[in-house]
Order: sequence, then structure tokens, then C-alpha cells
Amino acid sequence: MATHEDFSEPILEGEGESDYERYLNTVGLLALQKKPDQWVHRDELLFQTVHQSSELWLQLAWSDAEAATEHLTGGEIPPALRLLRRSTLCLKYATSQLDMLEHMSPWEYQEIRKVLGHGSGFDSPGWREIRRVVPALGQAFHALRDQAGLSLVDVYVKGREHEELYQLAEALTELDERINFWRIRHYKVVARVIGDSVVGTQGTPVEVLGRLIHHVFFAELWRVRNELTALSQEQQKA
Repeated sequence: MATHEDFSEPILEGEGESDYERYLNTVGLLALQKKPDQWVHRDELLFQTVHQSSELWLQLAWSDAEAATEHLTGGEIPPALRLLRRSTLCLKYATSQLDMLEHMSPWEYQEIRKVLGHGSGFDSPGWREIRRVVPALGQAFHALRDQAGLSLVDVYVKGREHEELYQLAEALTELDERINFWRIRHYKVVARVIGDSVVGTQGTPVEVLGRLIHHVFFAELWRVRNELTALSQEQQKA
């Protein structure tokens, strides 16, 4: 005998009136932000929302990057590429969210700054994990390149013959570029909100952030462009 299932009733354990709320734990999630009676300024909700959601995207970014490394260690390039594309997109989302911070008044933000303690973007667990897992990606790539008997220049010059390695080199470059874009965007947001010649909440001069925008993880992948240009010019002269 058929029974009628009431789809309006939740079947999962947890808090919330629906399975949507219970699965996503929206009760706990939306309780993470300060309530109006706790604000020193209403833009604390904006500030917390941007940074908390960024940590979620960064968690997915480093988790996928770490899994991609595991695939590369096993010689599996296609699944690694899929995960690297996702990781890069996560970084794009985390970067675009910084736009919201520029919708705060620089003067009114000073009220929020007073309650941040020594909190700083340098302490972001998401970025700490990004810094941990990304170097291993480069090591895994170069191991595969060495196994193929190719120099980095060869990967590009003979890219049509070694398509997967070429695509992997470009995926790592894209990931590195997205990390760099975040550094640049973060620096510009900080400079726009509190200034570029002041000291941050952790005692670090904002100008230090400006110097960090030149940091990359895969310097060799950027240098090889110069080598390819020089090689092409040499061949034209020959």
C-alpha cells in the first residue's frame, strides 16, 4: 500500500524548520555575526559578512588545490586540472567580495576598527592554508615535467605535443595570478579605507602590503615568458 510522503516536513536531524536549513546549518551560520545591539556601527555586519564568506571560499580553494596535488602525485593530470579551475574560481570570488568593503565610509570605519583588537588579514586561516598547499603543486608539476624529460621551455615550445603538461603549467600560472590579484585588491582596499601611510591593526605598516603584491609562488612560470620571447627573437635572427 502506497504511503504519501509529506515533503513539507524535515527528515534530517538538526536545528531549523526545513531540511534546507538543517543541512546548511543556517541557524548556526547566521548566528555567527554580531546582532544589532552589539554593533558599534551597523557596517560591522558588512565587514563580518565579507570576511566570513571569504573564509568559506578560501577553505574550498585550498582543499581543492591540495586534492589536485594528490592527483598529480599519482600522475593524474585531468582531475587535477578540474580541481585547479575550481580553486582559481574560488579565489576570484574571494577577491570580488572585497569590493563591498569600499562601500564603507573611511571615517565611520574607524569606529569598527576600534573593536577589531589585533585582528589582521595576515591571520586569515584560509590564506595560511593557501600558502601551505600551493608550493606542493609546483613540486608535483615539476616532478611530472622531469619524468617527461622536458625543460620548462620545452613544455611551451612543444605544448601541442604535451598538451596536459602545458595546460597544467597554465593552470598553475592562473592560480598564482589570482592569488596576486587578491594581494593587489586587498592592498588597494586597505589604502582606500584607512590610507597607504598608516599602521594596520597588527602594527604592520600598510606600505608592507604594497611590497607584497610583487610576491608570486611560481616565479619560474613567469620567467619562462621572458625566455620564450628571447628564444623567438634568436630564431628570427638566425
